[in-house]
Formats: sequence, C-alpha cells, structure tokens
Amino acid sequence: MSILFSPLTIKNITFKNRIVISPMCEYSSMDGFANDWHLVHLGSRAVGGAALVIQEATAVSPEGRISPDDMGLWKDGHIEKLRTITSFIKQQGAGVGIQLAHAGRKASSASPWKGGKQIKIQDGGWKSFAPSAIPFHDNDEAPHALDKEGIEKVIKDFTRAAQRAIQAGYQVLEIHAAHGYLLNEFLSPLTNHRLDEYGGSFENRIRLLLRVIEGIQTVWSKESPLFVRISATDWAEGGWNIDESVRLSVILKSKGVDLVDCSSGGAVSGIKIVLTAGYQVPFAERIKKETGMLTGAVGLITEARQAEEIIAGGRADLIFIARQSLRDPYFPLHAAKELGAVIQWPSQYERAKI
Repeated sequence: MSILFSPLTIKNITFKNRIVISPMCEYSSMDGFANDWHLVHLGSRAVGGAALVIQEATAVSPEGRISPDDMGLWKDGHIEKLRTITSFIKQQGAGVGIQLAHAGRKASSASPWKGGKQIKIQDGGWKSFAPSAIPFHDNDEAPHALDKEGIEKVIKDFTRAAQRAIQAGYQVLEIHAAHGYLLNEFLSPLTNHRLDEYGGSFENRIRLLLRVIEGIQTVWSKESPLFVRISATDWAEGGWNIDESVRLSVILKSKGVDLVDCSSGGAVSGIKIVLTAGYQVPFAERIKKETGMLTGAVGLITEARQAEEIIAGGRADLIFIARQSLRDPYFPLHAAKELGAVIQWPSQYERAKI
C-alpha cells in the first residue's frame, strides 16, 4: 500500500492523501481580485487529485503586496470570487487553503515577467515596511521601519483577512513567515536590527509572528488547521538557522499551530543555494523528529517514488508540490498509477483512467 496515498487527519479535516499544492504566486490579479485564471489554475489541481490546494500568497493589505498584480484579501469585495473558487475545489474532494502574507521590504516590485525590480514611488509604486530600514537590494529605496502603530496595524490586517478567509470558505490557513517577507524579516537577525521588544533576542524576534498567530486565533476556529510556512535557514552566516527553527517549532506547537511548512532562504539577496532533489527535506525531518510537530516538505520534489520515500521514511507528513504541479496539474493521478494506489478519478475523466 502506498503511504503517499494514505489519509491524514488534522483537526476537522481528513486529507485523502499526502499531496498538497503549494501556494504559488500567479501575479494575475487587479486590485487584489481573483479572476477566472485563479479558478482554472487552482481548480485544475483539485481535479488532478491533490488532497489540499493552497492559494498563493494573498496580501493582507495593499502595501503588503509583492507586486501590483498580487491577490489580496484586505476588503470584503474580494470574497465573492473566492467563494466560487473554494466551492469548486471542495466539489472535487480536495481541501482548500489560503496563505496570508505581507511582503515587507520586498513589496512594490514588478511581476517576474515584467522585470521583478522594485517599482519606485514616482513610477506608481508604494512605500514598503520592514522591521528595520534596510533595503533588500543595495539600490532599492529603503523601507520604513515599522513603529508600534504600524505593528498593531499588521496584526489587525492579518486578523481581518483571516475573518474574510472564513467567509470565503477556506478550510486551512497558512501564515507566510518565510522567503524574506515581513514576518520572516522580523525573525532573521540579518534583517531585524531593532532595539525594542521586537528585536535582538530570539524571543523578541519571534514576538510579531506569535502576536499574528494570537490575533488570527481570535477568529479562526480552533477546530480548523493552522499552518505556518517558515524559512528554516537563511543560508547565510549570522542569519536565522535550523536550530532556531526547531526552537520556534516547539513554541508554535504549544500555541496551537498544527503544521510547519519547511522552506528556506529569501531573507537576503545574493545567496547561492546548491539546489538538489529534495534539498529542503532534512529541515522538515529534523523539526518533525525533534519536536513532534507535523511538517510539510517542499523543494524539488518531482517524482512519485521520491515523495513516497519521504512520507514512508517518516521524514515529513505532507508533500508540498510546486513547480512540478505547474508542469503536471494531474501529478497525483499519475503518481497513484506509478505507485499502484487505487484512487478515485473525476467521473468526467474516468474513461481516460490509466
């Protein structure tokens, strides 16, 4: 029997297998609104057999967008189209999740195929915010260091977005605290040079993330899964590292977080990472084994047997598929065939079952 296609129950949801569609920015929105691209993109992967489809990093405020083309959930008007998307995904037997995010100092950037560079304010960009006034690239305009009022706004923005996520029909919520975006910027000593209670010590640097979690938990049901994506290491000397990720995971577990989604990098520019198959899996494995926390493995997981071995070996609990799902939206259906797992295909596609 394939372990990859065994069910997993987390609180009030039983996932039919261990394959998750990782949140991937599509840069295809206007004023934060979802559209038919998102319906087809996310819906296709639910049709393709994934147990959970997580929507891309969704900005909790306009200034929290990476680009002008990001999805958002900072106003009630965003909810209607999202309800259509979540309803369709559930109809395919998949769970549906959303990743809430604030881009921090990486905000006000052009979409990748538009160059990806910072958009200056005079060219239609906006001021970005960060723990400290340190630009991501040397030639970028420096972000504003958040003051206490700004920090309180960030917490309220995450909380209000979580409330809207409930109204839109999402079943799983993931907090984006990775890849050099705002919450990750507070975690890393390379990007957080604050001298107040949000900077310096490990306890101070994790404070904003914990307060965001507490705020979200005032509206998000205790019976619904709550995930946190982290960068397990900055891959840089003096930066956030796997030892701190283990310490953080112990605390997250005690605070009611259900799973840590283990990515890495993104906090500082110019870092060269040696990319090999499953290169981030050891982070998920160590956190799982040392803390007892459920973990998700992500990063160059492209083959069915590779994913099977990760789950069967107890190295992670869920496999987050990203680029491979862009190449093959039906990866779970094909993986089941390869692993000899008997799964249900969409009725409309049964006549093509392999």
